[in-house]
Amino acid sequence: MTKYLSELLQEVPAISLDGLKGVGKTVTADTLSATRYDLDRELDHTLLANNIERLSLDAPPILIDEWQKHPPVWDYVRRAVDKGCAPGSFLMTGSVSCADIDIHSGSGRILRIRMYPLSLAERGLAAPSVSMGALLDAGPFACPLRGETALTSDDYIREILASGLPGIRRYSARIRKKLLDTYIENLLSHEFLQQGIRIRQPLTLLRWLRAYAAAIATDAGYAEILDASTAGEGDKPSTKTTIAYRKALGNLWLIDELPTWSEGEDYYARLKRTPKHYLADPALTAQLLHFDESDLLKAGSRIDTRFDLRHGNIIGRLFESLAQLSLRTYSTVNDADLSWLRTANGDHEVDFILQRGCRLVAFEVKFAPTVRDEDAKHLHWFRHLVGDRLTDAIILTTGPLAYRRPDGIGVVPLALLGA
Repeated sequence: MTKYLSELLQEVPAISLDGLKGVGKTVTADTLSATRYDLDRELDHTLLANNIERLSLDAPPILIDEWQKHPPVWDYVRRAVDKGCAPGSFLMTGSVSCADIDIHSGSGRILRIRMYPLSLAERGLAAPSVSMGALLDAGPFACPLRGETALTSDDYIREILASGLPGIRRYSARIRKKLLDTYIENLLSHEFLQQGIRIRQPLTLLRWLRAYAAAIATDAGYAEILDASTAGEGDKPSTKTTIAYRKALGNLWLIDELPTWSEGEDYYARLKRTPKHYLADPALTAQLLHFDESDLLKAGSRIDTRFDLRHGNIIGRLFESLAQLSLRTYSTVNDADLSWLRTANGDHEVDFILQRGCRLVAFEVKFAPTVRDEDAKHLHWFRHLVGDRLTDAIILTTGPLAYRRPDGIGVVPLALLGA
């Protein structure tokens, strides 16, 4: 991400780096800045609140951390861009989307980049040997697939629990669980108040979030999630209340909704249009559902019915969530979009579709070290649907080797895929 931002700053005058609290936005931006203001510090906040024009005298790039603590900063930067400030003038970071703050959107002036928790490639577990960029750039099914990793299924389970938040993953499993609990509690109390939202029933909100976590990697309806979170209760939160929950959690970048792939052509009419649910970090999902390592090691062979959401085994969905986290970062740095699809009648589904221009790469995710012909059937269907627009089709696994099957479908261990 640092290299990507550095390249953008060569052309773009102002960048806003958004994302979940604790993902490393400030540390990353600080490595590229010459001047820094922390607006959650009283001194820096007071300086800019009383003399915002001082920004015109500072050495660029100027990092303004947690800019939403003083929203006039956003409009100052937007006006500076309009006046022709040089590329690489401003970097801003924020942990709240500020959708409700009365400011200009900054569209066309300020480039907004989403930063995610650490991808597998950024965690340094293995040297990636298959590049997302190469998959997009190569001719159809022509990208070389090679590489080997010693990581096993158990290692991926440990990474699901380890978290992609740099300040949490460096601790022992025992301390991480305590830190994740505190992190969730802080998001649902202090950070909600920062958005002007007072939670009258905090336990109900927590239970709703747990039901949402139980529905990761599915397109379960919000009514179904609400019913799962309030099973046996007659006095359920209103639709208006649950919409406010979702909006606030989205503003904190905690909820990740993966959109459906659709381009409006006639033969896409039978594709389902509902997004697929994820939390920003699979470790938060596991913590909300009270899973530890021993639970997940056993989970591969059982169906999770803890919240009455019967959508397949939990370990497979957590592994897909880990893949989604990594693919989000890789798609960002390759200027590509990420989505998924399922036909309305459910007979075909593709876990992830990467798109840049007219070029597509499709992914299936399997929590298994080996693949069967059955695992490739939806990728073959999609290849037939879109033709030469599909530059590659990959099954992401927990196995040791990257290779291409005789039918052209690629098999790549998740740890070997990089940007």
